[in-house]
Amino acid sequence: MDHAIPQNDPAAGYRACRDEIDAAIRGVLDRGRYVLGDEVDAFEREFASYLGVRNAIGVASGTDALFMALCACGVGPGDEVITVSHTSVATVAAIERCGAKPVLVDVNESTYTLDPDALRSALSFRTKAILPVHIYGFPADMAAILSFALDHGLRVIEDCAQAHGAEYRMNANEGWKKVGSLGDAAAFSFYPTKNLAAFGDGGCVVTNDAGIAEKLRLLREYGWNERFVSTIKGWNSRLDEIQAAILRVKLRVLDEWNAERLKIAAIYDAVLDDGGIVRPVKREDRTHVFHQYVIRTRKREQVKRGLAENGIGTAIHYPLPVHLQPAYQSLRCGGGLDVTHRICSEILSLPMYPQLGVQAAEKTARQVLNLLANEM
Repeated sequence: MDHAIPQNDPAAGYRACRDEIDAAIRGVLDRGRYVLGDEVDAFEREFASYLGVRNAIGVASGTDALFMALCACGVGPGDEVITVSHTSVATVAAIERCGAKPVLVDVNESTYTLDPDALRSALSFRTKAILPVHIYGFPADMAAILSFALDHGLRVIEDCAQAHGAEYRMNANEGWKKVGSLGDAAAFSFYPTKNLAAFGDGGCVVTNDAGIAEKLRLLREYGWNERFVSTIKGWNSRLDEIQAAILRVKLRVLDEWNAERLKIAAIYDAVLDDGGIVRPVKREDRTHVFHQYVIRTRKREQVKRGLAENGIGTAIHYPLPVHLQPAYQSLRCGGGLDVTHRICSEILSLPMYPQLGVQAAEKTARQVLNLLANEM
C-alpha cells in the first residue's frame, strides 16, 4: 500500500543526491570497467578510513558479508556460533551456510541487543564465535561481549547491517569507536533501505586483521590469487563498480543523514514522552543512528491499523523471532527467550529516513498518541 508518509523511502535518498549519483554512474559506464575496478578500490579505502579500520572488502550482499566473515574467522562444520533470535533471518542463515550451528540467546529488555548474561548458558565445547547484532542502529554491549569472548577464546563477528556510523565507548578512559572496528571482523549490508544504501544488494566485511582480510579477498573471487588460478576454494561475491560509485557519494553525506535521523528521533521522543509508550533507550557508552525508530505498545495492531488508515506507513522488525519461523524451529536455544517472545508482539517501526522531515514526524507521533487515547 502506498502511503502519504511511507515507513521508508529509498528514492528520497536518490533525489537528494541525484546529480552526484548520476555523474558517478555515467563515469563507471564510460570507463567500461564494471567489476572490482577503481570505484570498489576507492570505496573500500574510504569506508575503512571512515570506520577507523585497516581493511574493507566489498562483497555482493550483507548476507554474503556475514557468511564470508565467519568463514574467514575459521568458523565451519561442527562449530557453534552464539547469536540472537531477534534479528533478520540473514544472521542465522549465514551461520548455517558456513556449516556451523546457531545457538540463540535472549536480548536485553531495553536495548533489544544480545544479553551478555545469557552467554554462559549457551557456551559449549563447540562454541567458536559470538555474533552480536547492532539492531535498529543501536550497538550491542560490546565491552561485556568482548570480555566474555577473550576469557573463552572466541571470535567476535559484528553484524553491523543496521548500524552504519554508530559509535561505542569501551570505558570512560577510551575514545569513541565506530561499530565494525571492535570485533575480529564485521559485516555491513548496503541494501536500499540501510543508512548507507546502494541501489540493489551490496555488502562489505571490515577487519583490522591482515590475515582475515587476505583470506576474504581470495574467498570473494573463486580463491584467485592470480586470475583464473584458485589458491583456495572460493565463491563469486563481488561488489560491483556502479554500486561502489553510488556508495562513495552517499558515504560523504552519511554523518549528515544520520544527524537528520537523530532530529526525527528527538521529535518522536518529545511528542511521545507522556504517551505510555516504550521508546528507544539511550546509553552513555553508545550512540544510536536510528536505522529504525521502534516503539513498544500492547496495542500495536490498533496503532498500526490506525496509522495506515491515516496514510502513515509502519513496519515490524521482526514479527517472528527466527526460532519460531517454520524453517528454523529445530535450532538450539541457549537458555530462555522470554524477552524475545515478549517484545515481538509489541514492537512497531515508525517512519524513519533522513528526508522524512519535521512535519511528517510530528504528524506521525501525534497520530500515535491520538490512537492510543481513543483505545483507552
